[in-house]
Amino acid sequence: MNENNIKERLRTLSQSGKLRKIIIIAGALGIALIMLSTFLGSNNSQSENDESFSVSSYSSNIQRELESLISDIEGAGETRVLLTMENSAEYVYLENGTTKTKAIEPRVRGVLVICEGGDDPVAVGRITEAVTKALDISAAKVCISKLSE
Repeated sequence: MNENNIKERLRTLSQSGKLRKIIIIAGALGIALIMLSTFLGSNNSQSENDESFSVSSYSSNIQRELESLISDIEGAGETRVLLTMENSAEYVYLENGTTKTKAIEPRVRGVLVICEGGDDPVAVGRITEAVTKALDISAAKVCISKLSE
């Protein structure tokens, strides 16, 4: 096709109103595609957030692990552990606000250990050292008491 033929067809389409309808339909389709891609894009970032961090489950997991480990320490006996957390999980994102680069776990505020050997100074020392090293906290944040009979 030559250039004059194309111009003639465009002129014919514009006079009949078909060109205007085609442009409107193409624009509506474009807007629909943009909205659809935005919707699908938000679902993808939503799926990243679905892996959300639960402070209570994090705390419960650490408590169970500590109870198991402390009860294995000589002289500790039956053990119960309570953790208090300083804050919730913190997420670091890139400047665009959608790409998560890392998650910062909450810090332990304090640990209460109640065990059968809570009145034995040697067992208390072992337990205190184990808890402070495992959680990277100071001994001032650890309280150990004897389990009542």
